[in-house]
Amino acid sequence: MSFDEVRAAYSARAGEYVDAVGKIEHAPERDRDALLAWARAVDGPILDVGCGPGQWTSFLHRHGVDVEGVDPVESFLADARTRYPDARYRTGRAEDLGVPDGSLGGILAWFSLIHTDPRAVDAPLTEFSRCLRQGGSLALGFFVGPDQEPFGHAVTTAYFWSVDGLGRRVEQAGLTVVDTQVRTEPGARPYGLLVAER
Repeated sequence: MSFDEVRAAYSARAGEYVDAVGKIEHAPERDRDALLAWARAVDGPILDVGCGPGQWTSFLHRHGVDVEGVDPVESFLADARTRYPDARYRTGRAEDLGVPDGSLGGILAWFSLIHTDPRAVDAPLTEFSRCLRQGGSLALGFFVGPDQEPFGHAVTTAYFWSVDGLGRRVEQAGLTVVDTQVRTEPGARPYGLLVAER
């Protein structure tokens, strides 16, 4: 799927998506705890890349984290500004974050690369590496399964990654994987949290 196709698919189903996952309460408590602990340990500003309707951006902001949400889907950003107006949001995409080299303490990419063709995933990962300062941290959410295998996501085609397969691509981009976790929830696909440092 191309970037434009993915953006169009989410734009067409934005309301449905917001209803399904647009509140932080939709996220398991252990994910909220894990990502808040990660964010609080970050030194410097964080970008929530692929922030969607802003639930994670708002959650981290309410807990005192210096965070800004970035997403290419304008309807998501409009919803975020309406429901979570205290946090900051702007238009952007993972491959071009629009910040200076080494200016970020952290990047949260929570399931924001799942639709990126595995042949193209190096571009956003390299951009993340460029934007993070030395010691900066990436928290990446992904679906765990046969490496790079496509599957029928509710919105549009997505891709599984194995922990090792995604970890190799992250390290090729200039980051060092420091933690990986695999989660299972009843009735849901296994998913992973990968944390890497610059």
